[in-house]
Amino acid sequence: MQSLDREQFEVSGISFYDPSVTDQEKALAHDGIPVRYLGKRPGLDPRMFVRVARTLERIRPHVVHTHRHVLPYVLPYMLSGRIPVMVHTVHTLVEKEVDWTGRLIHRVAFGRGVLPVAIAEEVADGLRSMYGIDNFPLIPNGIPVDTFRRSSTDRYTWRRAEGFATTDVLFVCVAGLRAVKNHALLLESFAQGPASDARAHLLCVGTGELRSDLERQIDALGLRDKVRLLGVRSDIPDILNAADAFVLSSDWEGNPLSVMEAMAAGKPVICTDVGGVSELIDDGECGLLVPPRDPKALAKAMNHLLENSSTGLSMGRASARRAVERFDLSAMTEAYEDLYRTILGRTHALREDGYTLRQDVWR
Repeated sequence: MQSLDREQFEVSGISFYDPSVTDQEKALAHDGIPVRYLGKRPGLDPRMFVRVARTLERIRPHVVHTHRHVLPYVLPYMLSGRIPVMVHTVHTLVEKEVDWTGRLIHRVAFGRGVLPVAIAEEVADGLRSMYGIDNFPLIPNGIPVDTFRRSSTDRYTWRRAEGFATTDVLFVCVAGLRAVKNHALLLESFAQGPASDARAHLLCVGTGELRSDLERQIDALGLRDKVRLLGVRSDIPDILNAADAFVLSSDWEGNPLSVMEAMAAGKPVICTDVGGVSELIDDGECGLLVPPRDPKALAKAMNHLLENSSTGLSMGRASARRAVERFDLSAMTEAYEDLYRTILGRTHALREDGYTLRQDVWR
């Protein structure tokens, strides 16, 4: 939402939770985008229905754009008829986005004017099969490509600071430590393959409820000197620049930003072939796709790049080219701007002599 045209769009952010001083919050504040925090409690919080309604009454947006799991709390106000445009982006496979109760709510929402947006072809297929709808846009995710093409820290300076040699081969995974990302598979595969090479190291960036389990697995596999759990980091472009390859072992995905970021950084990408990943990567050109939940295949792919550095460099160059051509944030931004204007035009909400649209983004 930071990249929307400020001459046409007045943007507000709304978070269900309390502020937590994240990089995203800092970026929004830096760009002058106001964010309202609603202080949601864990689990079902009935107070949110009132807080949502009061917040929207104060802002009176032309567009409400929801993400993730917030739609059930926002829907009652959406159905009041006070909002000209209602949009919901589906960021993962439809059958994985919400439980059966959420699907009922989404079915009502999509039947009453909330427009779903798919981020990948497989997500679009899920919307058609799950909800029986056909008329919706497909807008792939975008990233600030230049941010990941130009690291602020030299590759070898970062390595020295973190205790790695110039000859080490660094595999990096950027993903929350959650079951869907299947870090357990990644650790098993690394132990079966690259771990036997003294040069190989695995860096896992992210946090989550499975950290303790993964630490125990690292110890059990004898990988304490080979694997680092780096936690939450604000220097992702520097880490990617210093790495040799990116690896993601997810059981399912939508259109993963981390893969696009790694490609923008010019890295070969090894991924399980799930969700919209194959729409980002040409197998054998930008990286290697392997079947999900197959540790031997993942180990073999990592070994291949470990033993064939020239192949990794060639794939990394192809990744960078594709990122520049297809992933830049500007394309996604323009698509959403066109979508908002088109739908608002249908509702006659725009004045012919010019307009400023108020848009709320819910997360």
